[in-house]
Amino acid sequence: MKLPSTMHVLERGWLSSNNIVFIDKERSAVVDTGYVTHAEQTLALIKGLLKNRPLDAIYNTHLHSDHCGGNRILQEHYPKAHTAVPAAELHRVKRWDKTTLSFDATGQRCDPFRADEGVQPGQTLRLGGMDWSVLFAPGHHPYSYVLFCEQHGILISADALWEKGFGVIFPALDSYAGFPETRDTLDMIEALDVRIVIPGHGRPFTEVQEAIEAAHSRIRYLEADPLRNAQNGIKVLFKFMLMDKQRIKLCDVPQIISKIPLIQSANRRYMNFGNIHLSHWVITQLKRVGAVKIEGNELVNIEPT
Repeated sequence: MKLPSTMHVLERGWLSSNNIVFIDKERSAVVDTGYVTHAEQTLALIKGLLKNRPLDAIYNTHLHSDHCGGNRILQEHYPKAHTAVPAAELHRVKRWDKTTLSFDATGQRCDPFRADEGVQPGQTLRLGGMDWSVLFAPGHHPYSYVLFCEQHGILISADALWEKGFGVIFPALDSYAGFPETRDTLDMIEALDVRIVIPGHGRPFTEVQEAIEAAHSRIRYLEADPLRNAQNGIKVLFKFMLMDKQRIKLCDVPQIISKIPLIQSANRRYMNFGNIHLSHWVITQLKRVGAVKIEGNELVNIEPT
């Protein structure tokens, strides 16, 4: 798999999204900037690619905290970097409304940043000397978009399609939205002539049809019983918090869970456990798959492989 020389993929793991950096003779840009915990590393990596050049633009495919958490530090270091977010989120960023931006709901952190422009579906962005179509991709996030370069068959898929699945369908945790939108987004991607996928998390891959078929199978499985998506969402939200903190006292888990609104909404809608029961359930589930361990009186993160 060979990407054009003007684009660089910084694969970041699971706490931070991948960063896609474009550098050509006229302009430099980054798509998605990772989580705030890794902001210093994000800046160092991008500075290493740009060398003495400025960063001209920042684009966020959607405004989950792991995709925009490096915006602030990049804006501080590159004050002229033009920052573009999904158009539907522009007014929320300008007001810095953490509740409607999802940061409070998910119990996650994001340093306030500036937004200069809203990206609309149907636009064409010029990145790395290539034209990229902006395609609306709701499901995981109601205002997410993906980028497709028809010339090279490259899809920047954010969390709409991974090599093995897609991001949690968060709208379905506290409503009935999300499943049809996810299916429509997968159908949209399948209709494109995609040869390389650069996902929001994980390595770039070329086994596109296999990934789409697996994703369709997963959406059917989740939609057949929305409890499955709710349980997965609760585990993911808690695991993300633990990846951020790395270790927490076991006695603090119920209180932490009680303060994450989206976990509470999903629990009320689908499980209706008390916070102590829910804490025991989520710890047991994560231990079973080797995602956490207990050391003394603390719950400790185990990095995914």
